[in-house]
Amino acid sequence: MEHEMKDSLIIVSGGMDSITMLYEYAERIGMAVTFDYGSNHADKEIPFAKLHCERLDIPHLIIPLAFMHQYFKSSLLEGADAIPEGHYEDENMQSTVVPFRNGIMLSIACGIAECNGLKNVMIANHGGDHAIYPDCRSEFIKAMSEAMSAGTYANINIVAPYTNITKTDIALRGKALGLNYAETWSCYKGGDKHCGKCGTCVERKEALHEAGIEDPTVYDE
Repeated sequence: MEHEMKDSLIIVSGGMDSITMLYEYAERIGMAVTFDYGSNHADKEIPFAKLHCERLDIPHLIIPLAFMHQYFKSSLLEGADAIPEGHYEDENMQSTVVPFRNGIMLSIACGIAECNGLKNVMIANHGGDHAIYPDCRSEFIKAMSEAMSAGTYANINIVAPYTNITKTDIALRGKALGLNYAETWSCYKGGDKHCGKCGTCVERKEALHEAGIEDPTVYDE
């Protein structure tokens, strides 16, 4: 990707993946959007999104999606006790799916991008998500990008460069950028510390270890 102009909007959560992408592509990001859909960990994650956008001087919107918490079923929305423990490959992790979450967020981000003269919407889905999250898979991203392009005058595209790489690959990019992953949040339980046992905590530990990064995370174990 050429780093010539700010032509992209990024969906940024405050987790490892989107914060890495925020820094890697900062030169072409004209705006960042964070969606607050009432997840257990929103209060931990969103302040990190805000912090990094301020640090990079990237305009940042936080958009509340309260209706998702009200009408959607997912353990991600039901409190810490509802979050299963174990590895992402395990079938019980399907309870953490928020149905069509990325579709909803991408649709809103598409409209905001067009209103602000930006051509691309960036999202940090990655290969490790594919096992359980249908709206992270490459075929969904491709189809959604085609729909967004067809449905906008500016032919908005999705740019999702992490789609087919692992979280370890992302951590290696963050390492090269000198990122401090203590300034990111992963845990789905949303306690004072990372639980260390839910799927996203396990994945975070593995990625940092495999990338040769000393884990700065404080775990509640």
